[in-house]
Amino acid sequence: MPHKMKISVIGSGDVGTVLANGFIKHGYHVMRGSRDPKKLNAWKEKAGENASIGNFEESAKYGEVIVFAVKGTAAISAINLCGLENLKGKTIIDTTNPIDDEAPNHGVLKYFTDINGSLMERLQFTVPEANFIKAFNSVGNAMMVNPEFKEGKPTMFICGNNDQAKNVVREILDQFGWEIEDMGSAEAARAIEPLCMLWCIPGFLRNDWSHAFKLLKK
Repeated sequence: MPHKMKISVIGSGDVGTVLANGFIKHGYHVMRGSRDPKKLNAWKEKAGENASIGNFEESAKYGEVIVFAVKGTAAISAINLCGLENLKGKTIIDTTNPIDDEAPNHGVLKYFTDINGSLMERLQFTVPEANFIKAFNSVGNAMMVNPEFKEGKPTMFICGNNDQAKNVVREILDQFGWEIEDMGSAEAARAIEPLCMLWCIPGFLRNDWSHAFKLLKK
C-alpha cells in the first residue's frame, strides 16, 4: 500500500479530526469532507501541506480510502451526498454507530437498529459496490491513534466482505498501534457496533473514558 496514498475523511467532528491528524502524522495526504467545508478552515491551516478540505462529494472523489466519521443518524444522507458513483470499488472505513438521539438509560445508549441488523449493513446495502470495513467504533477518539496501555496493544475488531479492503485497513491499524481481530463478514457488525454501548457505560456512570478492549487467547 503506497505510504502517501490519498485518504478522505468524511465528517467534521472530533472522530474525523483525530483520525485525519493520525493519517497526516503517518505521512498520508488527507482531504476532509463536510457539508460546510468552511468549518474546517482552522483545521486545514493547522494540519499543514498534506491537508485539504472540500464538500462530501469532492472528498469522496479524492480518496483512495475513505473514512466515514459522521453521526449514525446522518450516515445514509451523508452517503448520498458523497455520490454513490464516487464510492464504488473503494475501501471505506466505517467508524459509525447507530446511536439514537435519546439520552442514555443508566449509562446505556439507545440504538436505532436491533440486534439482527447493523448500520454498516445498511450502508453496504446502499452502496453494494463499495467495500465497507468496520473499525474505530468501539473506543473513544482520544485513543484511536497509537494508544498507550501498560498491558500492550488493545484489540480493534473489524469486519467486512472484501479481503483486499481488510488488508488495507489492517495495515493502517497496524501503523496506528492496534492489534487486529477479523470477525468475518459484514453481518458481524451486529456484534461489533454494540461494543460502543459497552465501552461508554463506565464513562456515563463514572466519567471513566480511558479504556479499550483486548481479546485474550490461550
